[in-house]
Amino acid sequence: MRRLFFVLICFTFFGKMFGQDALPIQYDSVTLEVKEIQDKNLETYRNDPELNYEEIKAKRTWWDDFKDWVGNLFLRFFEWIFGAEKAMGAFAAFLRILPYVLLGVLIFILIKFFLKVNANAMRQTKKDASFVSLSEEEHIIKNEDIQELISKAIANNNYRLAIRYYYLFILQKMTDQELIDWQLQKTNEDYLKEIEVIELKTPFRTITRLYDYIWYGGFSLDQARYLKAEHAFLELQKTLDKHA
Repeated sequence: MRRLFFVLICFTFFGKMFGQDALPIQYDSVTLEVKEIQDKNLETYRNDPELNYEEIKAKRTWWDDFKDWVGNLFLRFFEWIFGAEKAMGAFAAFLRILPYVLLGVLIFILIKFFLKVNANAMRQTKKDASFVSLSEEEHIIKNEDIQELISKAIANNNYRLAIRYYYLFILQKMTDQELIDWQLQKTNEDYLKEIEVIELKTPFRTITRLYDYIWYGGFSLDQARYLKAEHAFLELQKTLDKHA
């Protein structure tokens, strides 16, 4: 009897509690409107490339076949070394380090190439008696008997060096006559702008072109070609002597 009474009390208490929390049911009375999708509404989406999920398989090229062929060769090589089971793992690791290996080989080849070029240039400099540094240029113009240097170069059939000395001789002569202000850092174009005597400009431009072509261009001279170039220097020398 007591148990029945306790169940009734609990049922009454929980019934009231749940009854108070329950919300009233609301019904939607709005009329539903059915919308039809027409083709013109879909054109925007059809033309949007970001919404195109169709996968187009590219046609295989000879390069794809070549890469597969090379890959199969390496795979067989790794199977021969590590066995069929471990070959794929070793091959995958090899592919990961392959770009770094190729980069290292490329850097090694470039370094070797530039070292070889530099070594050849140094050997050529030692063998080439016609090499004159910029510091020597200043020393020659200010202190040396350039005519004697020209004679020695011609006697040794070193015609490139003779043209070099001839050009320094002209600069020395024009400096002595105060036609130019020789400075180590100046260029040949600077000297051309400094020349105010009109009849000297064209001959000086001519010998400058010959000098640049023969000396800096590394153009080799035989005696016949040297005599043709020397003529331009001698003509300018005669003109300078007139203005002395």
